[in-house]
Amino acid sequence: MRHLFLKIFLWFWATVVVTGISLVLIWVFQPSNASAPWHSGFEDTLRYFGTAAVDLVERNGAGAASDYIHGLSKEAHVRTCLFDQAGHPLTDEDCSGFNAIVGRIARGESPSSATEHGFRRMAVSIKGADGRTFIYASEVPAGARAAPSSHSGGAPLRIAVALLVSGLICYGMTLYLVTPILRLSSAAQQIAAGDLSIRAEPRMELRRDELGDLVRDFNRMADKTEQVVSSQRQLLYDVSHELRSPLARMNVALDLLRVRVGDDPKLDRLGIDLQRLNNLIGRLLTVAKLEATATLSTAVPVSLSELITSVVNDANFEAQESGTRVVFEQAPDVTIQGDSNLLRSAVENVLRNAVRFTRPGTSVEVALRTNGESAIINIRDHGSGVPDVELANIFKPFYRVTDLQSRDSKGVGLGLAIAERVVRLHGGSVHAINEAYGGLRVEMTLPL
Repeated sequence: MRHLFLKIFLWFWATVVVTGISLVLIWVFQPSNASAPWHSGFEDTLRYFGTAAVDLVERNGAGAASDYIHGLSKEAHVRTCLFDQAGHPLTDEDCSGFNAIVGRIARGESPSSATEHGFRRMAVSIKGADGRTFIYASEVPAGARAAPSSHSGGAPLRIAVALLVSGLICYGMTLYLVTPILRLSSAAQQIAAGDLSIRAEPRMELRRDELGDLVRDFNRMADKTEQVVSSQRQLLYDVSHELRSPLARMNVALDLLRVRVGDDPKLDRLGIDLQRLNNLIGRLLTVAKLEATATLSTAVPVSLSELITSVVNDANFEAQESGTRVVFEQAPDVTIQGDSNLLRSAVENVLRNAVRFTRPGTSVEVALRTNGESAIINIRDHGSGVPDVELANIFKPFYRVTDLQSRDSKGVGLGLAIAERVVRLHGGSVHAINEAYGGLRVEMTLPL
């Protein structure tokens, strides 16, 4: 569960619970003073039932009055007691709760009523026919206990139901607030992964609140970003494509010039520069095509073991000129779905980059392994590595690490960019890691 979702849910629920507890406490511990009409009505009721109880005591004795009061207490779900003038109970009921107010009446003090523990208690003096004085006391629920129930065990159930209902309401409200944020986060991640066509759901734009405004702003930003990036890609593609024609004419002119002049070191140098320019334009077109491609047009089974072996053999032959070599850690045959030409280009670009920067006399190590879900290609050199702050930037087009430019006059900063886009096009990822004992390791992960 998302942290934001959990925080909002807990805050809502805590607010509801604390508010409910506060209301209950206020209800239970409300002030002891009651309104005058309520007090008068309660006193009249006590005198009515008290007179009947005193009459039974005088005619039939305390036992008859005790039976009467017991039945009254059971039927009305309240506690009632009858006392003599000195405050001694005349019934077998539990009358200890009335001792305070009955004692005050017996001593001629006031008040004759009090509220304790959610009950309103009152006692009145009643004079019998024979002149004796009796004290009749009773209580009624007040505050949270004003709705008596014959089943005291129902309170936990009511509390549980209240918590469940409030939890469901808070859950729904939290879901209503957090869901658009989570969907926007998912859309932003897809855009960051290179799919610029992703937009927030249209129905989310219909919300008439701040979240709806955020969704509409997000979609407008995504539209503008896609337009800018698409125009830049198209410009790169058009410029690269238009350069091909004059470059071809320059090559033809160079060949004609060789026929007239013959061998000349200046012409050889011009031919080398034209070849480099031709390679650069080819790589630019490759980058532009990869940027404009969202999915592979055709995917066929590709044996990574055979493909890497072929690339390693070619790179090892070229590396011997600088006294280095390429070592491939053989692995069982690993097959993935993809484009063999693009995959070969990705591996070759990374491997040639490693051969270029490894120290003379060292080796470039290539390893292929699987983890059950992905094929992992590791290519490690024994060069000086890359500053940690530059590790994420070396996969950008034309990006070259400053302190390595003087050592690499041949590169133009497109090889790793092409490799990253090919791997991403195949649903994988690539990242660079500086080894502890020197050198750079590039790890390419491709889904099986």
